[in-house]
Amino acid sequence: MMGDLIAWLFSFFILLAVLALVLYQIMCFLDLETDYINPYELATKINNIMLPEFITQGSLCLLHLVTRHWIMFLFCLPYLCYNVNQYIHRRHVVYATEVFSELSRQKRQRIFKLVYLGFLLFFSIFWMIWSIVDEE
Repeated sequence: MMGDLIAWLFSFFILLAVLALVLYQIMCFLDLETDYINPYELATKINNIMLPEFITQGSLCLLHLVTRHWIMFLFCLPYLCYNVNQYIHRRHVVYATEVFSELSRQKRQRIFKLVYLGFLLFFSIFWMIWSIVDEE
């Protein structure tokens, strides 16, 4: 079905957007470590990008739900639940006064997100190729 392939392409590009947002956050933390930016700039940059990351990842999960890609929906669901939990308890906010005490934890958290998104990207590409091969 051509609609299935289009859904996988949308999924792929949304996933790339989430990956780019997480990579940007990691780069900001690395810039802080090397003194290219100060803690206030870091807090502003990270806090401005967190909500778009959550919304983009939520739309990815919703896309898999609407298109009935149940396995990918189940793979995306823990990440969505984690983001919702972070947002509800306001743990997604980076404070400039506490950034150095939380630096290693924040970096580990984003690296874990990056690995998890790499896993999702692998499966997304796999299912996209599968849908192309299955059409013929």
